[in-house]
Amino acid sequence: MKAKSILAVGSIALDEIETPQDERQEILGGSAMYFSVAASLFAPVSLVGIVGSDYPEEGWQLFQEHNIDVHDVQRVPGETFRWGGRYSQDFSTRETLYTHLGVFENFQPILSKKNRAAEIIYLGNIQPSLQLTICANFSGAHHIISDTMNLWIEHNREELQVVLQKTHTFLINDEEAAQLTGLHDLEAAARWLLEAGPSAVVIKKGSAGALLVTADTQRHIPIYPHAQQVDPTGAGDSFAGGLIGHIANRGGTDLEAAVINGAATASYAVEGFGLEGLLKATPAGVLSRGDAIRNLMD
Repeated sequence: MKAKSILAVGSIALDEIETPQDERQEILGGSAMYFSVAASLFAPVSLVGIVGSDYPEEGWQLFQEHNIDVHDVQRVPGETFRWGGRYSQDFSTRETLYTHLGVFENFQPILSKKNRAAEIIYLGNIQPSLQLTICANFSGAHHIISDTMNLWIEHNREELQVVLQKTHTFLINDEEAAQLTGLHDLEAAARWLLEAGPSAVVIKKGSAGALLVTADTQRHIPIYPHAQQVDPTGAGDSFAGGLIGHIANRGGTDLEAAVINGAATASYAVEGFGLEGLLKATPAGVLSRGDAIRNLMD
């Protein structure tokens, strides 16, 4: 079975990260970067995004090495989106030090004819208005997966509800699910979200794993237990990449297997600073870690 193509839209950034052990500056990051590297392990990926004239050659080389199509990544005068974050001693909380949008502030996605033929569309946790701009290029025959974040839930709820209506699989973390639905019982929150439009909801619970809910399925998927946590940045985006990469590679009929693949992929992301851990992942390694996760569920 030939893998279907994935179109991904999201942020491409340069990050500053501080953990109890170390800190790094000006490293490659952004939700779209983590997602595309993770998904490219399993299927072809085309990226939609924007960077400034200061974006390093290292980033372009990384895209090329992973066969990530960047035809629709705009490079414009100005500064690339930058984000800084500091983790607590036990990694349980993260403080945002700064967010400099740079050229991302006025980003308007432009899709080539080739990318308008993509079969699977991933809408990263960008503004709902941009997510809807991407949706306008596709008919209902495509599989649309979307993510969101607390900022859009607070300030752009109405647009987000329209995104939900167009979404087939919705990804959200536990705190955001409670914020959006007003329900702190995650199973009840997932059912609320299903009624809003998606046919499947995946609630990410960090170290507690993930909850998959469809009309006739409810499964808790644990994390890979042997990962050595160095830097959790990008774990959620890598989870999405592994999940959607599996759907593109194997089809969307077994979502439990897709979520397990996402959890196994994310386990690599936490094992190094920035992209370091994820870049060590292989399809065979992800499969092995997926088997270990599956054994915990038996």
